[in-house]
Amino acid sequence: MSSSSLTVQGLAKRYGDFVALAPTDLIVPEGEFLTLLGPSGSGKTTLLSLLAGLVQPDEGSVRIGAQDVTYSPPYERDIGVVFQNYALFPHMTIEENIAFPLKMRKVGAEEARKRAREALEMVHLPHVAGRYPKELSGGQQQRIALARCMVYRPSIILMDEPLGALDKKLREHMQLEIKRLHRETGTTVVYVTHDQEEAMTMSDRICLMNAGRIEQLGTPADLYFRPKSLFVADFLGESNILPADARGRIGDEMEVHLGGQRVPGRALANGHDLPQGSSVHVMVRPQNVAVARAQEGAEGAGVRGRVSDVMVTGSLTKIYMEPLDGALPSLVAAFPTRNDGEAYRIDDVLSLSWSGRDAVVIAQGDTKPAAKPVAA
Repeated sequence: MSSSSLTVQGLAKRYGDFVALAPTDLIVPEGEFLTLLGPSGSGKTTLLSLLAGLVQPDEGSVRIGAQDVTYSPPYERDIGVVFQNYALFPHMTIEENIAFPLKMRKVGAEEARKRAREALEMVHLPHVAGRYPKELSGGQQQRIALARCMVYRPSIILMDEPLGALDKKLREHMQLEIKRLHRETGTTVVYVTHDQEEAMTMSDRICLMNAGRIEQLGTPADLYFRPKSLFVADFLGESNILPADARGRIGDEMEVHLGGQRVPGRALANGHDLPQGSSVHVMVRPQNVAVARAQEGAEGAGVRGRVSDVMVTGSLTKIYMEPLDGALPSLVAAFPTRNDGEAYRIDDVLSLSWSGRDAVVIAQGDTKPAAKPVAA
């Protein structure tokens, strides 16, 4: 299966006074799996629709490989699209459904049948060729929709919330299937989701969008551990975000005082070089926070507080704590659940600490925290 790069320059879309997509630049290298992630109204589906040719832009351009397809109709773009709604024809067999795109492209009947069978082998469903869509499970129908998309060998595949209608276990299974197919075919994929875990699991890179703009573009690890804004830090997973003052830079780290200069510590500067005394935020993920009895102390940044809740989620135990320093917000630590682990209880006084290498500075002027997603 062939693969092409995708280049977007200054692409924008407005509906009256509403900016659905501000002028956007984006390059998707050949063979990459890029996920467009963001809350409802962030612009991810608008961008995907512009790439597919389902919506016309107000300005900017779209190139697939070397070809300008900005105003080309969808059928001239060499792309495949997979929607949340499988859109299978109920009166056609599975083989006929898969072969339909080839029929529309005037491919001979024998060649279409051969390629449909190959596509069914690719999604591990060769035995359902003669069945009808209503005879398949939701997961099988989704795999058939993928096979139909891939059968004519598009250079780019666009997926818009393709797993949104599946239950959690089936979603996880289909995530593995889609990753496998991507590895085997090497096709360029642009995938839309509002599910953070899905984006982190599947993507080579994530394009996190907010209010019609790209907030940050990078690998899952980049966005998770090195967020460039409060929006990114707060949107992806659980995080501790603490107010602090900058106290000077040492190499790639910055000395900080947390909570009104009360608690000294360090954090990765994250590209910032700020004057001493600048107001910043420090972010540290719960799994990077060490827990100790307050009298034991701990090296590095430390915050004393009282346990407000203990939650065992299965593989993880989470401890929620109210700092004794009222200038700091509530904190959470997370660590693997152990049957022989120490038991912490509500009202215990603990010390939370972390390495400066596991904390990161976010400048005060960066975007406000994210609104948690409610829908795609």
